[in-house]
Amino acid sequence: MCHHHKQHRFQGIPELHELEKKMGRRDFLSRTAMGMGALALGSIFTQDGLMAKSLGPGGGLPGLPHHPPKAKRIIYLFQSGGPSQLDLYDYKPALDKMHGKDLPESIRGGQRLTGMSANQSIFPVARSAFEFNQYGQSRTWVSELMPYTAEVVDDLCFIKSMITEQINHDPAITFMQTGHQLPGRPSMGAWMSYGLGSENQNLPGFVVLVSKNAVRDQPLYARLWGNGFLPSQHQGVQFRSGKDPVLYLSNPENYEGEDRKEMLDYLKELNGLQYNTYGDPEINARISQYEMAFRMQSSVPEVSDLSDEPDWVFDLYGEDSRDPGTYAANCLLARKLIEKDVKFVQLYHQGWDQHGNLPGGIRNQCAKTDQATAALIKDLKQRGLLEDTLVVWGGEFGRTVYSQGTLTETNYGRDHHPRCFTMWMAGAGVKPGFSYGATDDFGYNVTQDPVHVHDFHASLLHLFGVDHEQLIFKHQGRRFRLTDVAGNVVNDLFA
Repeated sequence: MCHHHKQHRFQGIPELHELEKKMGRRDFLSRTAMGMGALALGSIFTQDGLMAKSLGPGGGLPGLPHHPPKAKRIIYLFQSGGPSQLDLYDYKPALDKMHGKDLPESIRGGQRLTGMSANQSIFPVARSAFEFNQYGQSRTWVSELMPYTAEVVDDLCFIKSMITEQINHDPAITFMQTGHQLPGRPSMGAWMSYGLGSENQNLPGFVVLVSKNAVRDQPLYARLWGNGFLPSQHQGVQFRSGKDPVLYLSNPENYEGEDRKEMLDYLKELNGLQYNTYGDPEINARISQYEMAFRMQSSVPEVSDLSDEPDWVFDLYGEDSRDPGTYAANCLLARKLIEKDVKFVQLYHQGWDQHGNLPGGIRNQCAKTDQATAALIKDLKQRGLLEDTLVVWGGEFGRTVYSQGTLTETNYGRDHHPRCFTMWMAGAGVKPGFSYGATDDFGYNVTQDPVHVHDFHASLLHLFGVDHEQLIFKHQGRRFRLTDVAGNVVNDLFA
């Protein structure tokens, strides 16, 4: 921009021109430049701002919840890659007799296959390499890989009949997180934030944690926790390990908090003048966004600091919990966040995509996650938080009963399998010590009480007092919802 244009760029807005004269040109341009730099804070939540105008309690929609909720908060432990239900929770002893034999066509039923196993001449059945035993008063079958989870099975509600429509990772993860296989729809947490708001005005209502100690075999994209077409204050905010848990939140070097507050005050005045001129509601959203970011400068370091936890808590979650950013540390941080009334905590752990060397790979995954997962349930329960906190564990699909590639006595792999997989929930309003649905002797097809992804989303929203058919956002002439045009609440899951 030439000097002439710089000199007169505010003269079209009399109030800004007056403010420039009052402050002095150099100070005005300096403050404006800092204000533009502060737009980097906006990358936390994009453009519309974190603190949109409150419409209902906590900033949610008026009239919500639709009915009394059982759940107030959720921790979703997403196991990215597709954990093998056959090696963890869906015990199939009949496979011992079929081991190594070709999967009957009557069972496969012409199901589409991925390109990774479609060209196999046979599909040899692979029994699990791991022993199963029954645990708890519920006598739930659990693999030897999950000894800590086995201790809490009487608090868990297993869904063994999950069904998805997607057979590849990206559309399947996107479908599980947004209710649609194509990118662009709001994430589950964004819908929750939009409908129900937040009880904590100093922290985001939707926080995302990604394990740093995971096998990164499948990528994760920020759109998985994005706001889609909902106002952007509802997208998830990723917390990272290290000295800056949220990007662009800390003050620049040699920049004091009072300086930032003064800059924000001037920026608010500038934006107010601009709003009066143009009437763009996004301007007010940005004002609120900067103010929230300023408050987060103290609230985020406080909540993300685990150093004040006693030794017995670290012992409960495991040694990894002392290392910020690991799955175990993130489980502990998730507990701290929901104690601060963060409504939706989404924890992603990658590395469950075992196409080959499954016995070694899944053993490693369970060693990283089992203790901390069970510890989270125990910790919430002893603090009285499990009563109104929902915990969810599961991936985007299951794994095939047949081996992908060569099957030996000690090694096998499993391909993607959308026809059935296992998830579990615990806490607020679900039946404890309960298993729902069933699969055939091969663990290949659902034989009882199928639960589609849309049914799962509808049931989850129901626990929060939300009618999934009534939580709607109109966009480009169409009314959208998390469950698209489907979904039934599975009442049998509820206590």
